[in-house]
Amino acid sequence: MPIELPSPIRTYVAANARLDADGMLSAFADDAVVSDEARRHAGRDDIRAWILDATIANRAVFTPETCRMEDGIAVVEGPTAGDFPGSPIRLTFRFALRGDAITALEIAG
Repeated sequence: MPIELPSPIRTYVAANARLDADGMLSAFADDAVVSDEARRHAGRDDIRAWILDATIANRAVFTPETCRMEDGIAVVEGPTAGDFPGSPIRLTFRFALRGDAITALEIAG
């Protein structure tokens, strides 16, 4: 049974499944920030570079299994599989949203 995801997260996940960097980037606000592997990526140019390096280069696809809200943050959990050591791994994505855009994303194992 598919899980219900907020619109910008659906956009991000669908584009990720296609390994579509532009589609993934389109889900983010201009001033968005991503925290992944103890690194911070701020703004569209930096986030685009992170998408190309972390996702597209590794063919890493996240498959959401659960989604819940915690203090206004969408917490989405599931496996990420791709061409990287240890694949698949289980990750938690914490999305802050404003309207139809992701303003912050924190990824943790």
